Amino acid sequence: MSTTGFVVVALAIFFASCMQATIGFGMGMLAAPIVAIVDPSLVPGTLIMLAILVSTLVLAREGGSLDLSGASWALAGRIPGTIAGALLLVLLPERGLALMLAAVVLFGIALTSFGWIPLPRRRNLVVAGAASGLLGTATSIGGPPMALIWQRNTGAELRSTMSAFFLVGSIMSLGALAVAGAIDRHTALLFVVLAPATILGYILSRYVNRVMDRRRLRLTAITVSTIGAVVLIGQQLMAL
Repeated sequence: MSTTGFVVVALAIFFASCMQATIGFGMGMLAAPIVAIVDPSLVPGTLIMLAILVSTLVLAREGGSLDLSGASWALAGRIPGTIAGALLLVLLPERGLALMLAAVVLFGIALTSFGWIPLPRRRNLVVAGAASGLLGTATSIGGPPMALIWQRNTGAELRSTMSAFFLVGSIMSLGALAVAGAIDRHTALLFVVLAPATILGYILSRYVNRVMDRRRLRLTAITVSTIGAVVLIGQQLMAL
């Protein structure tokens, strides 16, 4: 990876970590399309490791607001979804994975933009957890299904519940990827190198939570994610 490429990736991780620590999701949705353009080998392994780090930091800060029951039902669905996602990652070629990643981002943006609000009942939580497990393991983007089901929650409750779900769920995904042979030395090394960007993004979120409302940050995230997904699709089509 060139110096310019590393700076681009580090900035994407920095802002994505800030967004996840502020609204409860966004690490994969914002960073994955940009990171996949610079270094596809970092998706999903390194991004999932970084998501574990930021989720741990948020949960340590706001764990007292956790909706334990809701997170538990969602995690019950995450288990089969994680297995399916690991199998999908093994079967898909790199180009197919990149196009799927971009499609997931655009689909997630569409769902979260149209205002559909499913009720957080047990069945819906399990289904959303399964979808998040599949997408999160295969592409590192597991946020949209959970953001959709928990969008009535706000503030610390949203952030802590999402963080608890993603912490446990991401550990599941990382284990499944390790079994599938999708984690290597390069993946772990880049996690160590990019961890400071994640920590700085988390620190920034403490100030963003005070001065920037959730709607504005969400609109910013949607705009950047859309641009990244469209550029990624264009890159893959040009390579055909």
